[in-house]
Amino acid sequence: MTNKRNFRSRLLAVATGLTAVATIAVPASASEAPSGGSVNAERLAAVEASLLRADVAGTAWGTDPATGTLVVTADSTVSDANIEKIKKEAGANASAVRIERTHGKLSKLLTGGSGIWTSQWRCSAGFNVRKGTTYYIVTAGHCTEGAGTWYANSTGSTKIGPTRGSSFPTNDYGLVRYDNKSLSHKGMVGSQDIKDAISAKVGLSVKRRGNTTGTHGGKVTGLNYTVNYGNGEIVYGLIRTNVCAEPGDSGGPLYSGTHAVGLTSGGNGNCTSGGTTYFQPVKEALSRYGVSVY
Repeated sequence: MTNKRNFRSRLLAVATGLTAVATIAVPASASEAPSGGSVNAERLAAVEASLLRADVAGTAWGTDPATGTLVVTADSTVSDANIEKIKKEAGANASAVRIERTHGKLSKLLTGGSGIWTSQWRCSAGFNVRKGTTYYIVTAGHCTEGAGTWYANSTGSTKIGPTRGSSFPTNDYGLVRYDNKSLSHKGMVGSQDIKDAISAKVGLSVKRRGNTTGTHGGKVTGLNYTVNYGNGEIVYGLIRTNVCAEPGDSGGPLYSGTHAVGLTSGGNGNCTSGGTTYFQPVKEALSRYGVSVY
């Protein structure tokens, strides 16, 4: 994973007018069953706090409401010693943790594909939004963090406009303003019209559109997940899905019919063997910047 403070090549694809995209995925594999049963909210909060203290990159976690346990997904970079570190930090609450191993590396998938560019990197965008008569792109915060002016091509000859907001880590959303009036910015993802934004629910059928792999569908499998990308880059409150994605899709749109749902944050896996992708809830970003889809 590339530190956001380092020079990075990043990929975007602008939803509508430019190109809409998404980010990475992960297949779950063998799991380790907890020794205890369901637990209360206070105990779960204590377990979450212990995971933050352990600070193991390549992990993601959220509550399994069926068992009341905290499910921790550990990617291939997480060593057995780090697994023991997590258990040790949980202490007496270790029975409230279920650890699942997964293939691949959990990351923000910041390479490959076409999209929108800064002078230093490229990344993926999600939805076109507006506030009054001013139009913007809402995308991932790890794309906009440290970014200045954005362009519609790699040569920098077609200007889009500046970054007007960025929140990463903790959140993962950012805002780019359209200053170039000649650029198309319809309120669509591909040919799909987007009319409003909704909150995700477990079991919701969703699609994500990616410049690297096209359009893929799946379901929401979890809410309020925390992902540790390493180097202090921890993001909270993410949507977990079984929709695949691949490198180069960061910031792209997650949607359900005419409803905007999320912005691609990260994950691991691919669209051959499958995977898990995490998304920033889009309603939070829209509320933060006072913009709306259309």
